[in-house]
Amino acid sequence: MVEYIPSPREWVREQVELYESSGGTAGTTLRDTGLPVVVVTHTGRKTSAVRKTPLMRVVADDGTYVLVGSKGGAPEHPSWYYNLREQDEVTIRDGERVFRARIHEVSDPAERARLWAAAVQAYPPYAEYQQRTSRRIPVFAAVPISS
Repeated sequence: MVEYIPSPREWVREQVELYESSGGTAGTTLRDTGLPVVVVTHTGRKTSAVRKTPLMRVVADDGTYVLVGSKGGAPEHPSWYYNLREQDEVTIRDGERVFRARIHEVSDPAERARLWAAAVQAYPPYAEYQQRTSRRIPVFAAVPISS
C-alpha cells in the first residue's frame, strides 16, 4: 500500500481531513471565503507517496477542471506543481464526487487564455497574483475520465 503523507501546513492538512472524513459534505470551501475547493490527489515525485492538495474549484464551460499554481503570487511555484508535471492522471474530489482525470500543463496560448479566464472568473484574486509575480502562473487542464 502506498503511504499518504499529509501536508506540513496545518490548515491544509485539517481541510483535507475534514473534506474527506465528511465524504465531501464539509470543508468544501476555502477557509473563510466561502469559495468552493476541490481536493487533488497526486503522487509525490520524490517520495512516491500519496499527496492531497486543496485547490480552488475552477471548472471551464466544457467541464475541464483548471488547476492553478498561483501560490498567492509567490515568486516560486507551489510544491505540488512539480508533482503534477510528472504524471498523466490525478484523482479529484469535488464535493461528494470522486473521479480520475487526465492532466496536462497548458502551453497552447488559446487554451491557456480560455482556462485562465475561467480561473479568474471563479477566483478573481488570481489576476492580482499574476501581477505580483514575474513568473507565469502555471495552469493544468484536468479532464475527467469517463467511468
